[in-house]
Amino acid sequence: MRLAAAALVLVSACGATQPAPAAAPDPIEGQLPDGRSVRLVIDGDRIAAIDAVPEVAGSSWLWPTIVDSHVHLVYWPVADKLASTGIGVAVDLAAPERTLVTGDSRGIHLIAAGPMLTRTRGYPLDSWGVDGYGAGCAEAACVTQTIDRLAASGARVIKIALDENGLPPALLEAAVTAAHGKQLRVAVHALSDASAALAARAGVDLLAHTPIEPLSDTTVAAWSKGAVVSTLAAFGGSPGAVDNLRRLRAAGATVLYGTDLGNTRDAGPSAEELSLLRDAGLDDAAITAAMTTVPLAYWKLPLEALSPGSEATLLVLARDPRTDATALLDARGVYLRGQRLR
Repeated sequence: MRLAAAALVLVSACGATQPAPAAAPDPIEGQLPDGRSVRLVIDGDRIAAIDAVPEVAGSSWLWPTIVDSHVHLVYWPVADKLASTGIGVAVDLAAPERTLVTGDSRGIHLIAAGPMLTRTRGYPLDSWGVDGYGAGCAEAACVTQTIDRLAASGARVIKIALDENGLPPALLEAAVTAAHGKQLRVAVHALSDASAALAARAGVDLLAHTPIEPLSDTTVAAWSKGAVVSTLAAFGGSPGAVDNLRRLRAAGATVLYGTDLGNTRDAGPSAEELSLLRDAGLDDAAITAAMTTVPLAYWKLPLEALSPGSEATLLVLARDPRTDATALLDARGVYLRGQRLR
C-alpha cells in the first residue's frame, strides 16, 4: 500500500499568530539524543552547524519537536499557543473544507484532513461539527468525489466517522480505496469493537481515538500492524480505553500521542494524557517516542534528525525525557523554523 508524505500546511488558516521576525538565536549547548555534547548553531530556519564540546554535567537535552496527532485547530484556534509550548506539528482531524490550503509558512507544521466523511446529517454534523466539520454521503460516488476534492484542496489524511451515526459501513471500502489511490492515510473515528474491527478489515491505517468499548482479542490482533492515537483524557481516562491501548500496543500497534484538542482544552502538552499513557503501560522512553520521534516518522516529516542542514525546529529540555517524560511538559527552550519562541 502506498502512503503519502505529509504536506506542510499554513497554520494561519486556523487563526494562528505568525511569529514576528527575530534576530538569529545564540548557539545552543546541550546533549543530543545519542548522548553527544554539542554546540548547535542556527542560521535562518536551518541548523547551520553542530560542533562537539566537552561534556558538561547537568547540561540541557536537545530534542525533536512534539507532535499532537489529533487536534481541531479551526474549532479552537490556539496554534500560536501550541508552538510556544513545544508542539511544532499538529494533525487536524476535522475542519471545514473551506480552510484547506497548501503551502508553507512561519507557523507550525499542520497536516490537515478537512471535514470527516460521514452519513448525511451524521456525526459530527449532528452535534459539535454542524458548521462543515463533516461531509455527508449516502452513496459511493459521493465518497469518491469528496475524497478527490479534498485531496486536490490540500488534505493529506482522510478521516472517516463510523459507529452508529457515521459513514454507512457499506461505503467504507470505497472510501479507503479512494484515499489510498490518492496516497492518503485513512483515520477512523471508531469507538466500538464492531467499528474498530470493520475498519481493520477495510484497510484503515489509523484509529483516531483509542476505542472506549472493550476490544475483542480478534480486533486487537487485526490492528497489530496499524496505528492508534491515544486521546485517553478526551474520554475521561476510562479504564476500558486505557486497557485497550495497553493491549493494542502489546500486539504491535504504533501509538501516537494525541489529545483531541478543541474538544479538550489543554493548549500545550497534556500532563493528564502523559499520565494516562503511563497507566497504559508506556514507560518514559515509550511516552517520549509517542510524542516526538514516532509520529514524526509516521507522518513522514523530516524534523526528527537534528543535523546540519535540517530545519531548526527543536526543544531544549532540562532532563533526558527518556528517563523523565515530564521534561516535555515544560521545555526550557522552544525553536520553530529557527526562531526562538521560548
